[in-house]
Amino acid sequence: FTALSLFPMSSEVDPGAETVTYYSYDKTGLAKIISNYATDLPRADVKGKPTTAIIKSLGDSYGYSIQEMRASRMAGKSLDTRKAESARYQIDYLNNKIAWNGDAETGLKGVLSTDNDVPLYTVANGAKGTTSWADKTEDEILADITGMLKQMATVTKKVEKPDTLALSSDAYIEIQNKRIEGTATTVLKYIQDNIPDIKQIVSCPELDADSVETNPYAAASDGKAVALLFKNDSRKLSIENPLPFMQYPIQTQGLEVVVPCEARTAGAMIYYPMSLLIAVGV
Repeated sequence: FTALSLFPMSSEVDPGAETVTYYSYDKTGLAKIISNYATDLPRADVKGKPTTAIIKSLGDSYGYSIQEMRASRMAGKSLDTRKAESARYQIDYLNNKIAWNGDAETGLKGVLSTDNDVPLYTVANGAKGTTSWADKTEDEILADITGMLKQMATVTKKVEKPDTLALSSDAYIEIQNKRIEGTATTVLKYIQDNIPDIKQIVSCPELDADSVETNPYAAASDGKAVALLFKNDSRKLSIENPLPFMQYPIQTQGLEVVVPCEARTAGAMIYYPMSLLIAVGV
């Protein structure tokens, strides 16, 4: 579940809240040379657009019969721990899905949601006529990465400086194994050594062309993998989980005990959309 370890996580909102309003910002203004007694100082500011995110509960439960407890104790096995881990796994699975792709039915937004104002990068076709890195040369792949960096620098006037590149697992394998012609250096190693601004390159199966639950661009008939270039900073974006995971007291129902579990999430909150860039088709 890469979203839960890759993106900044936050639990600042009270679990009792039904919504949370945050602001997406765009820096404005400029500075200029002034005289000693200047009164016409230019204003540097930020323009904020309020966005209200709904907060939803995620829930599941686990249980076991009295006989299962007796058999588990006799065998020396921790049945309740295993079932609790399974319940936690399912909630983390859903949290990860929402963090990446949101949930259209409830209005929760994810990092890749198509309506979150994150810019898109148009990946050029390679010599073989496709955008996929599996069909591209080393130079064509490096040109894509350079183009992404240039677009963000141009659009933000070099204010936003990304430090993380998240790739589909297939694209990551390509750069991990494809060697620069005439050398023993892989494309991945070349990027790490020669593009110091990118401090972290990670493989995310959620970005694959067939990951329809987490990648909105995979749902089309010609599903496409994506790459995400971004600044990994809690001031730029965060995944807001007011209640990460909670197990409630055991409830007895006849000869069975049930443990309800709950989490609450607001999905992805992106404060500076221009600090991210999505490339579709790698």
